[in-house]
Amino acid sequence: MKKTALLAGATGLVGKALLQLLLASDRYAKVIVVGRRPLALEHPKLTQVVTDLGQLEAMRLRLIADDVYCCLGTTQQQAGSKEAFYEVDFLYVVKLAAITAANFAAQFLVVSALGADVESRFYYNRVKGEMEAAVRQTPFRAIHIFRPSLLLGQRDKPRLGERIGAVLLSLASPLLRGGWRKYRPVEATTVAQAMLRAAEDDGGGIKVHSSEEL
Repeated sequence: MKKTALLAGATGLVGKALLQLLLASDRYAKVIVVGRRPLALEHPKLTQVVTDLGQLEAMRLRLIADDVYCCLGTTQQQAGSKEAFYEVDFLYVVKLAAITAANFAAQFLVVSALGADVESRFYYNRVKGEMEAAVRQTPFRAIHIFRPSLLLGQRDKPRLGERIGAVLLSLASPLLRGGWRKYRPVEATTVAQAMLRAAEDDGGGIKVHSSEEL
């Protein structure tokens, strides 16, 4: 029986690539996208749930799926404050996990970040670590956590710091070997492909996918 996928964060770098893969996959008969704005896209498999992500609870009955993909993420600069960043990268992600787990979804696949750690000195990495810890407590059959390094791809709103970092790391990539391989930048499409492969494996338990594995 073909399954239903749910995707949050379809307008982001990984989310855009992942959406195309989900729509093309024979695994899914239906792909639900949840977000604040409608996508300028039509497809026989696609169902859009447009809502303020802070109001996900009100959309509970429209968020029923087998596999849940979460590509939500921002930066403190882009969000405008620590509080706004925390809302997107922790609260919305954890709420989505709680609601879809209660709806008996089987798998939750989420994009985190290299360096995620609840004890990190860096606020970004600490929030990512806290998000991972909270998601791990939800009762999915399988949880997949992806920790990519700097993402490569064409953003709708380019981030200057990331563009500079991407150039520098791309130049240095051949020198990043052994334990340093995890710092090599990774294409967003590569992360998206890894997420779909992980879902198709249909295994159980909690799995962390490091950047060098992607």
